[in-house]
Amino acid sequence: MTEIDLSTPLQKVVGGAGAKLLGESLGLQTVGDLVYHFPRRYEERGEHTDIRALEIDTDVTVFGQVKRVNARQFTQQRGATRGKRGSLVEAVIGDDSGGEISVTFFNQPWRENQLRPGRWGLFSGKVGRFNHKLQLNQPDYVLLDAGEGEEAVEEFAGAIIPVYPASAKVPTWRIAAAVRTVLDVLPPTPDPVPATIRAQRNLSALDKALREIHRPESQASLAKARRRLKWDEAFALQLTLVQRKKRAEDWPAEPRPRRADGLLAAFDAGLPYELTRGQRDVGDEIAADLSRAHPMHRLLQGEVGSGKTLCALRAMLQVVDAGGQAAMLAPTEVLAAQHHRNVADLLGAMARAGELDAADQATRVALLTGSLGAAARRKVQEDLRSGAAGIVVGTHALLYEGVDFADLGLIVVDEQHRFGVEQRDALRAKADQPPHVLVMTATPIPRTVAMTVFGDLETSVLSQLPKGRSPIASHVVPVSEKPAFLDRAWRRLREEVAKGHQAYVVCPRIGDAKSEGEDAAVGDDGRRPPLAVLDVAPELEDGPLHGLRIGILHGRLPADEKDAVMRSFAAGDLDVLVATTVIEVGVDVPNSTMMVIMDADRFGVSQLHQLRGRVGRGSAPGLCLLVTDAGEGTPARARLDAVASTTDGFKLAELDLEQRREGDVLGAAQSGHRSHLRLLSLQRDADLIGEARAQAIELIDEDPELQRHPGLAATIARLVDEERAEYLEKG
Repeated sequence: MTEIDLSTPLQKVVGGAGAKLLGESLGLQTVGDLVYHFPRRYEERGEHTDIRALEIDTDVTVFGQVKRVNARQFTQQRGATRGKRGSLVEAVIGDDSGGEISVTFFNQPWRENQLRPGRWGLFSGKVGRFNHKLQLNQPDYVLLDAGEGEEAVEEFAGAIIPVYPASAKVPTWRIAAAVRTVLDVLPPTPDPVPATIRAQRNLSALDKALREIHRPESQASLAKARRRLKWDEAFALQLTLVQRKKRAEDWPAEPRPRRADGLLAAFDAGLPYELTRGQRDVGDEIAADLSRAHPMHRLLQGEVGSGKTLCALRAMLQVVDAGGQAAMLAPTEVLAAQHHRNVADLLGAMARAGELDAADQATRVALLTGSLGAAARRKVQEDLRSGAAGIVVGTHALLYEGVDFADLGLIVVDEQHRFGVEQRDALRAKADQPPHVLVMTATPIPRTVAMTVFGDLETSVLSQLPKGRSPIASHVVPVSEKPAFLDRAWRRLREEVAKGHQAYVVCPRIGDAKSEGEDAAVGDDGRRPPLAVLDVAPELEDGPLHGLRIGILHGRLPADEKDAVMRSFAAGDLDVLVATTVIEVGVDVPNSTMMVIMDADRFGVSQLHQLRGRVGRGSAPGLCLLVTDAGEGTPARARLDAVASTTDGFKLAELDLEQRREGDVLGAAQSGHRSHLRLLSLQRDADLIGEARAQAIELIDEDPELQRHPGLAATIARLVDEERAEYLEKG
């Protein structure tokens, strides 16, 4: 065989049939793909076990012979109704001691052809008991052909067994066999990380790490291998981000310096309240960025209600003063309309250029959404082309063909995680040269995520709430244990309304299952469907909230109806708004003091934090009740208890990261590809990511294009492929 390397096609090493299966089932095409297909977990197993000596709830490896096999069809029950059909394959395994154990597989009919009577194999799993018989439910197994005998037995039943991400056609043991074949003929892999960095960071050599991750000699050697390979992932990401940040410093942009006598100065002079210290500091950072001849790329994080929109407006006014235009991109029409109203209200006569009551210095503030009428749309488009509108707030409609600017100088992206890369890039392309970009989010971002996802952006944080903002108290309402608490919640809501305040009731679902295609039946987990706006609102109207003025708001309403409902609520014409998470971001009604979140356990931690930020926005205290039937001691209940215990969004963001899949920090969440991070955990590897960041900055300062480190450049090209590099360039 000619010498192979990581780029060698798999068929040259494992044969055409095996390579085809690995390619079609798992997307593994080259030797490198397979070598970097790391085990999902490891199992420690002792010698294979005498079946007669097995104990319940122990993990074992059984060496035995298939005695008999039975396959049958059955109908799965769902609550009180008949469900879909399923299949069961059950084989009885015996050994030389005379003991027997059954192995069972649900909805995997192909197992019957594999588990033919007379075949010997190794079966690994946890021992259970069913109908007074020992059982292994869906165990891992490898069947031994004639002549394989003890050597294969000992290899499978070794001390540390890798378990790979597998498929029905390619089980873990077949992947392990292919890995063994490849590693036996693969020459030492060149190490792209300089020896000085490896010594400084106490990192294993790459070749040793790649072999130990698949065939660990001990837990200690496995830990060293995992640390080195995690470092490679973190280092490749950080080198890419730091390199991009360095390149962006050389891009040209039109400076937009602050004017002493412009709109911004007049706006600041007319503010009826004092800016917080955080708002002043962030404003100075943004003002300095806008004054430079290179585009600003800044992330503005701020707790709900911390005043991010005011900071963004001040930045937009600075750009307008300098002769440019600013566009704010919002994810929903409700939020775009809300931002437009707020900006227009804050500016007053300064937003009414061309009107009789306009201020001496004024601009126009336009709103552009998909539901805007044809005549109104043409007027906005003309104002943008001519430059008459200095500020435009809009949804995806800003991206459409025909929407052109006289001089787009600043893009503000609100709640950036709700936009795809292509959408943001389409707006940026409407400028003659790279505009300044301000990305805002009210979703607190853990430090490691900010470092890894937004590592090419400067970051500002607003943590101080404006004066006069009230604290929000949060409590869990456990209806399964204390049903009377829910009655008390509705009485408490009526008390708030009696004081002249307003309230939200939030549900996870819109309802009307027939038209929406939502499954209103009991789910596979035996739980009832989530509560719905269209069901809960009439129940409240006829029941505990009878006599109150109740409105509904959800994403299926036409845009003009949504806007009308929000206007009525903001004007105080409604007492209670029953809504979905359409109110999650941007909705600002200071008179709302209470929120009841139904089925709160159906929401994520960050989402709950965002939702409750809609109350307590005025001078009166806020109250958020988290209604749930999750029992005490369950993970769902623990999550709600954590939300109720703190209003620190950054602590909750860390908790949220712990509890959910991290996804692909380079865009797979939007592109649908599998996660780029094979080993690195943004939660558990914070220190390692910080080390990689510092090392990347040091290296890129010395060698910006990695010309002296071609191996590292190649590693980045492999770990951060073209699509993800494009994501970063656009992002």
